[in-house]
Amino acid sequence: GICSAVCVEVPSETEAVQGSRMKLMCISCMKREEVSANTMVKWFYKAEGGQDVAIYEYKNEKRELESPFHGRLEWNGSADMQDVSISVLNVTLNDSGIYTCNITREFLFETHRPIFTSSTLIHLTVVEDAGEDLTSVISEIMMYILLVFLTLWLLIEMIYCYRKVSKAEEAVQENPTNYLAIPSENKENCTIPVEE
Repeated sequence: GICSAVCVEVPSETEAVQGSRMKLMCISCMKREEVSANTMVKWFYKAEGGQDVAIYEYKNEKRELESPFHGRLEWNGSADMQDVSISVLNVTLNDSGIYTCNITREFLFETHRPIFTSSTLIHLTVVEDAGEDLTSVISEIMMYILLVFLTLWLLIEMIYCYRKVSKAEEAVQENPTNYLAIPSENKENCTIPVEE
C-alpha cells in the first residue's frame, strides 16, 4: 500500500510574547491527485495603518527579503510544501500587525497546468508578558479547593478515630474483666506444642 501524510489546516496563534519565537502557521492542503505541483509562497507584513511589505518568499528556494525582519525569519515549511509556515525570532512589540501568506500552485497535469492561489491572514499581537491561561488558572483554583477539602476530611477522620479509641478505652476501664478474660477454647488454640 501507499502511505501519504495527513494534512490538517491548523489556524495560527495570534498572540506572541516579546523576546520569544513565534511560528506563523500557514498550511494549504492538497488532494492526493494534486500532489505534483510547483509551489510559490510569499509572506507580507502590514503594520497598523501601513502598507504591505514583502518579508519572505519561496520560489524554488527559500529567500529572506530586505525588511525590518531581516535576520529574524526562519522557514518552517514541510518537504511536500503543504505547510509553508515561517517563524519570527526574538519578537518585538513593533512586530504586531497583519501577516499575509500568499500561496500560488501550478499543478502539473499531463494535458493542462491550472494555477490555484490562496491567502491566509494572521492578526498578530505582541505583549510584554505572557498572561495566565484561563485553563491553568481554573486548574490552580481546583487544586487549592481539593487540598482544603482533603485537609478537612483528614481532620474529621482523626477526630472520629480519636473519639472511637477514647470510648473503647473507657469501656475497658469500666469492665476490665470482660476484655481480659479469654474463652477456654481460644486458650487451647493459642497453646504452642513443645517438642521433647
